[in-house]
Amino acid sequence: MALLDVTRSCLDSINQISDHIEGSILYLDAGCVESFQTLGGFPLLLDHGVHVVCSLENLTSLDAVVDWNPASAKKLVVITSRLLSDAHRYILRCLTAHQGVHHCTIFTSISEIAHSAYPDSPLGPDAYHEYESLLIQDYEELVKKGEKKAVQSEDRNLEKYISSEDEGWSRLTSSEEDITHLEASSSGRDSYEDILTSHREDVGQKLVVSVHHFPMILCPFSPRVFVLPSEGLIAEACLSAESENSLSPGLPPLYTGLPPLYTGLPPDGDDVPPGATLTAHFLYHFAAKMDLKMEIFSIGDLSKTVGKILTDMSSLYDVGRRKKSAGLLLVDRTLDLLTPCCHGDSLVDRMFLSLPRRKRMAPFTHVKGPETSLKHGPPICRRAPLDVRIPLAEILTEDGSKADKFRLGERIEVFLSGWNSGNSTSQNIDKSGESNRDQNGQSLFYDPEILSGCFVSSENFRGTPYLEAILDRKTKDGAVLIKKWLQETMRKESVVVNGKIRPGVPSKLELESIIKALAKSQSCLLKNRGILQLAAAATVALEELNSTRWDAFLSAEKTLRASAEDTTQGLAAQIVDLINKSVLVGKLESSKGVLSFQDSLLLTITGYILAGDNFPTSGPDGPFSWQEEHFMKEAIIDAILENPVDERLKFLHGLIEELETNRERIRLKGSKETSSSKLKEDDFDDQWESWGDEDADINTNNEEVYDDMQLKLELRDRVDSLFKTLHKLSSSKTRNLLLKETLNSENMLHGDQYANKGVLYKLLARILNKHDLPSLEYHSSTMGRLFKSGFGRFGLGQAKPSLADQNVILVFVLGGINGLEVREAQEALSENGRPDIELIIGGTTFLTPDAMFDLLLGDSAYV
Repeated sequence: MALLDVTRSCLDSINQISDHIEGSILYLDAGCVESFQTLGGFPLLLDHGVHVVCSLENLTSLDAVVDWNPASAKKLVVITSRLLSDAHRYILRCLTAHQGVHHCTIFTSISEIAHSAYPDSPLGPDAYHEYESLLIQDYEELVKKGEKKAVQSEDRNLEKYISSEDEGWSRLTSSEEDITHLEASSSGRDSYEDILTSHREDVGQKLVVSVHHFPMILCPFSPRVFVLPSEGLIAEACLSAESENSLSPGLPPLYTGLPPLYTGLPPDGDDVPPGATLTAHFLYHFAAKMDLKMEIFSIGDLSKTVGKILTDMSSLYDVGRRKKSAGLLLVDRTLDLLTPCCHGDSLVDRMFLSLPRRKRMAPFTHVKGPETSLKHGPPICRRAPLDVRIPLAEILTEDGSKADKFRLGERIEVFLSGWNSGNSTSQNIDKSGESNRDQNGQSLFYDPEILSGCFVSSENFRGTPYLEAILDRKTKDGAVLIKKWLQETMRKESVVVNGKIRPGVPSKLELESIIKALAKSQSCLLKNRGILQLAAAATVALEELNSTRWDAFLSAEKTLRASAEDTTQGLAAQIVDLINKSVLVGKLESSKGVLSFQDSLLLTITGYILAGDNFPTSGPDGPFSWQEEHFMKEAIIDAILENPVDERLKFLHGLIEELETNRERIRLKGSKETSSSKLKEDDFDDQWESWGDEDADINTNNEEVYDDMQLKLELRDRVDSLFKTLHKLSSSKTRNLLLKETLNSENMLHGDQYANKGVLYKLLARILNKHDLPSLEYHSSTMGRLFKSGFGRFGLGQAKPSLADQNVILVFVLGGINGLEVREAQEALSENGRPDIELIIGGTTFLTPDAMFDLLLGDSAYV
């Protein structure tokens, strides 16, 4: 039987809907764009005859012009990773922009049952058919309104009446230049008024709408590793409501350590977080697409809830079907918050932390009846898009000279010309269709964003996927492998680099020189774009600025680990020292690459988690004494008062402006004192006029003292709330008894190297060795329930299966994974001598230390 391949399964899902998308105008929302970019699915869409691919959220004037060509599509297809009610306004806007469309097909990654189970969703169990009727009804009403407006202003653009103020949707605008451009694009055919007339004739045909389920909206980093798109609903859905045991809507609740009364489900079914329901439905349909029959295991409170939902979804129809047996292990992220907070030895983690991300699209809003407001929906977690911006163009034009930029544009002018002809913001094509040139006759085609690519899982070198290969390697090994791929590409393309390439770990200059040599030819650049983009990402991760900061984190985390093995006094002193150093660094101009105050707060989180691991007998007020914690609080307060702070810090929301005002007042006061000291050196007569303002100065000083006191009192309250979160992190509730007793016993046998491993490594190591694993719950499969309810009464019971007996193991972490955990999981597999096992690792999202900072202290926190 063929090996499992998540990437291939996603591409096969696109092939299965080829009849629907052939000859269509295709709209993708932001989550689907993330998925298709990582998947490398856009070429496949075009191979299946898609007429044009557009953004669902960002409808442009040229999108509305696409179907003005008589030979263009009469079908519109929308693929969304959201609820149908959330995407409704955007779908309706697209339909009114393409009134020549006769058939609209909608694919959503949210199943019908998940639609009905999601809080505040207006659709029921028959969600797809309900929405088909709703969309047709709303579309016909908007068309009637549009016809009335068209009678009053015939010569206006069609987009002027696309949106409706009654529905609260954003109004589309178009300038006279857009209309002129549209007229030019239709030269030789009907006039603008004739086109509008033909549109109104097409509207007379009734619109046909069909809605289908398309579950494979995910971002595979390799055939065996995947996460959910950050701008999709499942990744953003709430995993825990705000409570005593919650840290963030993007993380599961903290482990309580209490035996569940009913297999992990809350007393009231309505209390199940939406993220748990959506994740369970996704995993069920994911396993069905992969032809897997799952034996479900879980560890963690929320994972048990998801496992229970998955078990209930299984049906007797799955019995007897020829599916590959697999073990599903569900793990709560809150069982190990330390690993994603730390900076491990992973090149992929460095890349995602160092590279900028694409900005988020306009946020979707949850709909309840006719109203549209975020307050109706459950809390969501706004995650950073996975779509990184790889600066390949900056490397190719590193000198910044204008001539180099023009030569770069000329090398890929054909590619850029085709791209910009469909770009609504491009002004590079004149009415005659010829490219514009500057005064010297050189091409103006240069847009760094065009060469700012993303990671693509399907690109490979001699059959080896790029991302899979570097996910399994440490930073230095991954960099050496990338250099080896580049050198083999150079030999294949007969390209020579000026200068000698040294053996070993490549430097930034070496990688850049090879990239520039391979990019000199247009054909070579486009043919080897995958490895060139990966090498460009490596240069950013390995450059001095990012390496210095990463190494500083590594050194500080190593110091904290050493201090945590001694006493709380030493660990508290190290945390205070890190905070004080960050304040001094903030005052220096040449402090780039050194840890900031926000970085010291992340290290404080690390210190508290380590304290909870090493001092488990600490009380509910944290592992540190009152005096030790007082010193840490004072250090944080002084740091906030003396330096600007990040606006992402949620516990300071509403206080940022006052802090800036206070800092500016202190600065002005210092300059005034300096000037007054100089005044004392002048003659006595010159000071006479200033004596009359003495009383006014006293009153002003009193007001300033009062304001300072009020600000400091408010700030102390905010810092106290911060330390309540730190107490949660360090309390025994954050650790399952599994990690305290069972895994800690393994630490004594294997030493510090084992102790520093993440929870996935430790879990898989024990599972593969068939050791007992406390708190691991098994959820009966369909066959198990059949024996339990039927044949079991005749003595034909079924023994509890072991996860190690499965040839396929799917591990899914609710809350997210990082690159280090993926590498360590592969190490656990190889160290236990089980190459026969196919291991697939998935997670809610891809986590970086910055993402954890946002989840614990930023906008996505419950601080």
